[in-house]
Amino acid sequence: MSRSVDVAIVGGGIAGAALATVLAREGHEVLVLERQTSYRDKVRGEALCCWGVAEMVALDLEKPLLHAGGHYVTRLVPYDETLEPAQAEAAAIPLDRLLPGVPGVLDVGHPEACEALARAAADAGATVLRGVGDVEVTPGRRPLLTYELDDVVTTVSAGLVVGADGRSSTVRRQLGIALQQSTPTTLAGGLLVDGLDAWPADDMTLGTEGDRQFFVFPRAGGRVRLYLLHDVAQRGRFAGPDREAAFLDAFRLRCLPDPGMFEAARPAGTCAFYPMNDSWTDGPPCAPGVVLIGDAAGWNDPIIGQGLSIALRDVRMVADVVRAGPERSTTAFAPYVEERRERMRRLRVAAEVATALSATFTPAGAARRAAYNAVFRTDPVLGGPRLAPQLGPDDLPAEAFSAENVARILAMR
Repeated sequence: MSRSVDVAIVGGGIAGAALATVLAREGHEVLVLERQTSYRDKVRGEALCCWGVAEMVALDLEKPLLHAGGHYVTRLVPYDETLEPAQAEAAAIPLDRLLPGVPGVLDVGHPEACEALARAAADAGATVLRGVGDVEVTPGRRPLLTYELDDVVTTVSAGLVVGADGRSSTVRRQLGIALQQSTPTTLAGGLLVDGLDAWPADDMTLGTEGDRQFFVFPRAGGRVRLYLLHDVAQRGRFAGPDREAAFLDAFRLRCLPDPGMFEAARPAGTCAFYPMNDSWTDGPPCAPGVVLIGDAAGWNDPIIGQGLSIALRDVRMVADVVRAGPERSTTAFAPYVEERRERMRRLRVAAEVATALSATFTPAGAARRAAYNAVFRTDPVLGGPRLAPQLGPDDLPAEAFSAENVARILAMR
């Protein structure tokens, strides 16, 4: 069998389904190929930071994500071992005032978001196929895509092929694009819980106490995604049949106003850990007629939670190339390639600083964190790496992401 489409997208997750929705709404014939028949919980990719919300609004994707259970969080309370709970609450960051027209950070379940965007793409006229088997891509002026579904092999001629097939991207591998990866120094794990009604639904937090960093991302109705991060040398710390109970017990933290509230939490999903690192391509994440987006093009260390925001910025920039005309050469994608390279570099710096400040589990690390937190809001260069995860990496001083500024932060005590 054979067919022809304007755009073929390999991968129907957040990035792929979002791009399909945007392009199908504009009248393009779009084909989406997704390996999974149902979306699984990846225990990450569930917080859309403020600059990512701005991207979502610009793409007109807010409605499906809110219908998927998306919930806006309006305050970031920096609970931490260096502060008393009352001090942390007094230092809360108003997330609904950081960027014009952005009501806060959007927390949404990853499987639910994928399902909602895939449905939105289909409603807009895209063809969304699930349970797809092997996919082969041949780049060129008019790239070819061959896929297997229900024992039938189909060849597609496309104006553009988009690889949105995640960290282990088969499209990236077939293009021969190599990823560089940093060495993980930490592991992070998540657990979705119900019954945490005592936690304020408008407040998120991230902080450090002892030998662990913690994150709390609430949704509505007492459902909360909890994360813990610890040194990679402690691999297996929360393994075994009692891992959920041990995970929840680790939230009995002195720096929280009511650590006893976690006794009411009931696991509502799997508890899984994964390494925290960055990846990037030294060359462009594209070939003639083919471009990579989202994690397929390289990812940022999840310690600063940028995955969804990165994906939506990728979607907007690639959609702009499609709108500009039929040219699909690597030259056409040069603005996307250059913007993404600098964007990801700045976010790597932000993740490096976040790791040094919050995941250095020593007295010296706590002292550095306290010293930095006391001054970062008054110095836009010093504060740039801390502000970038919410404000975005664009509109901050370039010197904030320099080696000299990082050294200045690391030297603080």
